[in-house]
Amino acid sequence: MAHIDYYLSTQSPWCYLAGDRLEQLAARHGASVTYKPLDAWQLFDRTGGVRPADRHPNRLQYRDQELARWADWLGQPMVPKPAFFPVNTAPSSYAIIAAQEAGGGDLGGLVQRFLRAVWADQENIADDAVIRAKLSASGFDPDLADKGLFLGAETYGRNLKQAAEAGVFGVPFYVVRESGQRFWGQDRLDFLDRHLASL
Repeated sequence: MAHIDYYLSTQSPWCYLAGDRLEQLAARHGASVTYKPLDAWQLFDRTGGVRPADRHPNRLQYRDQELARWADWLGQPMVPKPAFFPVNTAPSSYAIIAAQEAGGGDLGGLVQRFLRAVWADQENIADDAVIRAKLSASGFDPDLADKGLFLGAETYGRNLKQAAEAGVFGVPFYVVRESGQRFWGQDRLDFLDRHLASL
């Protein structure tokens, strides 16, 4: 059975646009997924990327056009300039890490709820009430928002280190452990699908 390490940021518009396609293809191929939320800004710093705020206006304008095109193509509602972006991703990431450790709920759904909160519902995913609501809606104990702080902080930092070591330089990024094949971007999910079919 294949295993996918999914490196993500809970404020990434590209992770939002991925929707539940990763979960669908993993189920189709009997693959398992480990969710690895991290600080994407620090990942850019470590791997030669440029934070969005520091990019040339030409790149930012093109990014806005591409986001709108993809949102329309995929039929996903998207606010171009959400109220809470950029946002501190640590609290929502800690919640995902704690939920993954606890098990029993819809982890993929939790990730997607945080992303939708930013890009469609304009909620503050650093707010404790929002985090608890998303945990509860995904079938997890909302108290994980508090219980998993130490584990979350430790794993969040480790995910960043592991990402750089695995050749990751952006999000969403999917790494198949068995083959070492890497796939960057929600627009590479079809290639990931084909790769899993070949294993």
